[in-house]
Amino acid sequence: MCLGTRFYGYTGVMDDIHLYQQIAAAVRQKILDGELKPGDRLPTVRAMADQWECTAGTVQHAYRELADQGLVVARKGQGTRVAESALQPADNVLRRVQLINRAENFLLEVLTAGYPIEEIEAALRIAFDRWKVVSQEQPQVQPSQVLRFAGSHDLALAWLAAQIHEHAPGITIQLGFSGSLSGLMALAEGTAELAGSHLWDAETDTYNAPFVRRLFPGKPMAMVTLAHRQLGWIVPPENPRGFKGIEDLAQPGLRFVNRRSGSGTRVRLDAALRQVGISPNSIEGYTLEKSTHIQVARLVAEGSADVAFGLGAAAAAYGLSFVPFVEERYDLVMSAELIHHPGVQAMIEILTQKEFHLMLQKLSGYNSRASGSIIKIN
Repeated sequence: MCLGTRFYGYTGVMDDIHLYQQIAAAVRQKILDGELKPGDRLPTVRAMADQWECTAGTVQHAYRELADQGLVVARKGQGTRVAESALQPADNVLRRVQLINRAENFLLEVLTAGYPIEEIEAALRIAFDRWKVVSQEQPQVQPSQVLRFAGSHDLALAWLAAQIHEHAPGITIQLGFSGSLSGLMALAEGTAELAGSHLWDAETDTYNAPFVRRLFPGKPMAMVTLAHRQLGWIVPPENPRGFKGIEDLAQPGLRFVNRRSGSGTRVRLDAALRQVGISPNSIEGYTLEKSTHIQVARLVAEGSADVAFGLGAAAAAYGLSFVPFVEERYDLVMSAELIHHPGVQAMIEILTQKEFHLMLQKLSGYNSRASGSIIKIN
């Protein structure tokens, strides 16, 4: 675990330091959803470490946290299992777990957006003080309405999700980063209301719309543009190997780190490789896959890779150099009727405001010229 790297102003790499929280949150959610029932056995520490691409110690930390919350029990020779009392209302475990899960989702979102721990703590204290007064003056708010998001990883999206509460009280955006194509599939299967996508179609030289038409034939759909982003080559500071573009990927000894299959970044890379006639088999590290832009940038920062294909903002987060390749459009995809949902309307309002535009400027490599625009499909 690396504790010395600085990411947007706070010490420590979020992908490592907070990964155990993400693992614990994922297991808690499965218990809440009924996918894991009392008595069910959790994956072994080694299997979970392989699944999350982390150390065994990180998984053990997550399992200890779940045990402290009364959700799992570990017995010698029997592995770690869901506790029999995990979902019994009498001990209020379920209610407490739901609260913890929401709190950790919020923390992960704002940490990803670049807010330091100290600033988050100060903001929460102010919010608590304010709501103590507000709760005495106003009627009780209704339970949260959750808009489930699945799709491509984006640094600005986490910031957007964290702002929804102020513009649409009682509404939450639940983030799940899984890649552009996986996000559209989740939308088609009804396990998400919003999908984040930046899939480029080589035949039409357009983003997202061709894929949406194929997956939702004849169904009225809509896309809200989040932003345009610079996609390119993430290299060490001052670009010591003089990397200029995609043709240099075939250099002997050049170590590459890739994004996962199904991500919009991977789709664009593979199309570019075909255009210049470079075989993936000739690229060292092509099969080394990571799920986020931050993860690939981190490997370059640590010296484990010489180049990655990702966002300029991720390069800036680690103080790396960046060779631009293309500007892409990132859209939030949804059914046409959802465009009138209060949460979506609040989201569109935020995307058109000056505060959002200023935030994008700080991220580096983003352009807000079309943010909040609506594209109707079918």
